[in-house]
Amino acid sequence: MTQVIDSIGAIADRFDAIVLDQWGVLHDGHAAYPSALATLDMLRASSAKIGVLSNSGKRAAPNVDRIARMGFDTAAFDCLMTSGEALWQHFVSGTATVKSVLPITGSAGDAERWAGGLSLTVTGDIADADAVLLMGLPDDSAVDAYDDILHPALALELPLYCSNPDFTSPRGGGSYVMSPGALARRYRDMGGEVHLYGKPYRPIFSAMETALDCFPPSRILMVGDSLHHDILGAQTAGWASLLICAGVHAPQIRPQSAETDIALLAKAEGVPAPDFSLPDLR
Repeated sequence: MTQVIDSIGAIADRFDAIVLDQWGVLHDGHAAYPSALATLDMLRASSAKIGVLSNSGKRAAPNVDRIARMGFDTAAFDCLMTSGEALWQHFVSGTATVKSVLPITGSAGDAERWAGGLSLTVTGDIADADAVLLMGLPDDSAVDAYDDILHPALALELPLYCSNPDFTSPRGGGSYVMSPGALARRYRDMGGEVHLYGKPYRPIFSAMETALDCFPPSRILMVGDSLHHDILGAQTAGWASLLICAGVHAPQIRPQSAETDIALLAKAEGVPAPDFSLPDLR
């Protein structure tokens, strides 16, 4: 059963490393949560290493810049790892044989910036592509908005590489938008070949363990707002987990009955319940 706590400070000394998600934990995509800024200052005074593990389609460096602009002191973080970084490293390793990709991104130029340092061509013509690179989506995207890309890609039997497997992401004012993972799932449902990088998949957790030089895994706490990505991934990796209730599951978790609602939601979704929960990062 999930233990509802008053502050992450109540359990911080149990762990050698505390790893934080970005969206829904540190910020809403546009602005930092005030409580998160204050809590990070408190965590810096603990002996635990602090990491950020994000299903961002971009590489690590742009995300460091993003959270710095929101007011976070990036010197507080011992490591920032993203799913976009993990995919980039996969291509650097030479494991992928893809030479040309058709990108789907949230903003123009994102794919070209991501591909820097790779022997990879970014093309706008699907006939010239070996794969689809799905990094991000504009906030107003509909689930069928990219069918004019997905259907031809399926006909050409192109694999799709998704560097952000999240289904939804929070925005200001309590709103949510569709994230790339939902589009990747649509392509898979069509019969397409999909490669997902990020949480909840084991490699990105292993990469964070190595970067933080922190073992055993049970001494690491994952703090996230998604049962499907943060909590499931933490359990798979053998980490402890803390769910932030104000994130993607906020509509289903009532403050006055958080313990019961989390248990029912986890059972309904077929995912593990977290070890701990907080309303927000405090």
